Amino acid sequence: MVQKQANIELEGEVTESLPNAMFRVKLDDGRIVTCSLAGKMRIHHIRVMPGDGVRIEVTPYDEARGRIIYRN
Repeated sequence: MVQKQANIELEGEVTESLPNAMFRVKLDDGRIVTCSLAGKMRIHHIRVMPGDGVRIEVTPYDEARGRIIYRN
């Protein structure tokens, strides 16, 4: 059985709010990632605004897209 690769957690800042609960996040290393909200954040109505610090999760397969899992 093939083992599932772990997701990578990174820190960044929301720079832009996009339609359909998508956000553009600038990471601490300078990369730009398009992110959506994690399911738990949607359920608990946690608001994310441009300028907020966030923790995101990206897969090793596509590091241009991510999921916001925590707002600082």
